[in-house]
Amino acid sequence: MAQNVLSFLVLFFAIFAFSTVVESISRERVYLESQCRSALYRDLCVRTLLPYMNKKVVPSPQRLTQISLASCLSKARVTKTYVNMIAKRLNETGKVQEFQALEECIHQIDNGVDQITRSFKELQQMGTDGDENFVWHESNVQSWVSAALTDITTCIDGIAGDGIGRKEKAMINARFVNMKQLASNSLMMFTRFTTRYRASRGIKNP
Repeated sequence: MAQNVLSFLVLFFAIFAFSTVVESISRERVYLESQCRSALYRDLCVRTLLPYMNKKVVPSPQRLTQISLASCLSKARVTKTYVNMIAKRLNETGKVQEFQALEECIHQIDNGVDQITRSFKELQQMGTDGDENFVWHESNVQSWVSAALTDITTCIDGIAGDGIGRKEKAMINARFVNMKQLASNSLMMFTRFTTRYRASRGIKNP
């Protein structure tokens, strides 16, 4: 009898612990779904932010924007490394036409990485140097992330021709599409953050 009771208690606490974890994850997911509801790529938005949720502290809209933009920057840097590797291989094997098709794309992604990097640094300054500078920071971040989106789109369009092999083109395109989606979600999160911040401080729209 004692053994049965012990087994029951072990099972009970195991189920209770599992239920608590599931409930916590569910709460965090529900919260993120509310934050990501305006994103064009909502599922990606939730998946990107969920690993960084802390059940003890609810991240602020600014913090969520920082995480989203940092994820975009990380993807941009990885994509840049990958495209450079493909271009180097094409150049070394004498595939001049294919290499040239990637040259402009490499230039665009370099610009994109730079713009997202500047945006992330600018975001970190927002709210730390007075409300009078908030709108100026806001304008910079919006301009740079939007410019990065344009660069990504230009690169995707630039490799749409027949200069690059089908396999390489598909792999590069997949990375750029993901990067574009992350940038789009980051811009949405940023707009959500700045709108709430300005409303709470009585700052006029730019």
